[in-house]
Amino acid sequence: MRKNDSRPYGCIGVGVGPANLSLASLLHGDENISSLFLEQKEYFGWHDGQQLPGTTLQVSMLKDLVSLADPTNRFSFLSYLHAHGKIYHFINAQFDAMPRQEYRNYLRWASEQNENVVFNEKVLSVDFDGTSGGTFVVETDRRTLTADNISVGIGTSPWVPPVAPMLPRDDQFHVCDVVDKGRNLGGKRVCVVGGGQSGAEVFLDLISRPDGERPRRVSWVSRRRNYFPMDDSPFTNDFYMPSYSDYFARLDRATREQLNAQLVLSSDGISEATLREVYQQVYVHRFVEGDRDLVALYPGHSVAEVERGAVGDWSVEIRSGDHPGTATRFETDVVIWATGFRPATPAFLEPLAGRLEREGDEYRIDDSFAVRWDGPGDRNIFVHNAAQGQRGLADRNLSLVAWRSRRIADRMRGVRTDEQAESFLDWAPKSHPSEAAQGVSG
Repeated sequence: MRKNDSRPYGCIGVGVGPANLSLASLLHGDENISSLFLEQKEYFGWHDGQQLPGTTLQVSMLKDLVSLADPTNRFSFLSYLHAHGKIYHFINAQFDAMPRQEYRNYLRWASEQNENVVFNEKVLSVDFDGTSGGTFVVETDRRTLTADNISVGIGTSPWVPPVAPMLPRDDQFHVCDVVDKGRNLGGKRVCVVGGGQSGAEVFLDLISRPDGERPRRVSWVSRRRNYFPMDDSPFTNDFYMPSYSDYFARLDRATREQLNAQLVLSSDGISEATLREVYQQVYVHRFVEGDRDLVALYPGHSVAEVERGAVGDWSVEIRSGDHPGTATRFETDVVIWATGFRPATPAFLEPLAGRLEREGDEYRIDDSFAVRWDGPGDRNIFVHNAAQGQRGLADRNLSLVAWRSRRIADRMRGVRTDEQAESFLDWAPKSHPSEAAQGVSG
């Protein structure tokens, strides 16, 4: 039965993934900003459908929900380890990279420890009532709520190219379902599409399975010219600092689009450890065990067509970027699309659609990640992971989750916390006159 909740909230969050969970953690205990974060799922989940054994996080363990914004916060990863009595064991394990399942467990712990996080409640709509002091009205499947601010953190949705048949199917599916749908593939032919980390992890998992569970053949198709590593070097990581995010936001749109395309491997490449393990597995299968038919690698190819074969399998046509006009066709029993994600569409904002500014497919935001709109300046809709075109590749990355949440919290508190030191790199030209302009000659 629906009911009205008469408490006015300072902030209501829609969706509880890492982004909104970070903000919920930073706002926890704030007596001036009451908050409530709503998630339609029954419990916390984070890419559960693709949590393959042995996969690891591609960012530092310090880039948790809160540490880079408030190292003393009770919801840090170190606090999680300490609360479970395993902090020494974690240190002694000397992980080169954190197991991804452990990070998921940490996130779930943080969601369970925060009484302001509520599961199994779906937000149906968000509207604005300008007649009663100016408040957002949030309708859920349980009650009606009001808030001064809304934080949208609904995450992303699986994406497949138009050439893919209607999904999901048991024999053709997105990588987000690989844990469930990828179980019984022994003796089958499998095609993995996508040359990023997810594609590499699925390919490695398939060719590493024991006899009887391993597919008969695994093809790996990528549009990229090779299976490129992620650039995780020190200066490249300066692209994932707050100062670069602010610099990027000031660039013109065409330059931003160009940079996102040029820098994609700083975020969406494959870890060198994964590539090394893939190569070693291929070597063992081909040269040690003599299985020359297990693996087919197709970098520099795009999928042009997928249609039903004569015997109920899939006929896949791929085309090489280096040889226009030519095509390769093969049959496979299963297709796994590791083709990424796109920001989810917040249908609950439809009542406000005409009042929110857009920039292409994104909401236009200000420097506090608040959507620009025609309402009062002290009433805001903040968005997470939804402004890559305006904020760069780091917007969907875990690196700036805590910083972005702090900036949003600062906006609601009416303060601006001191930033960390800027990058060593000078992104923009200095404003002082050159020697030539001063008439100095050599």
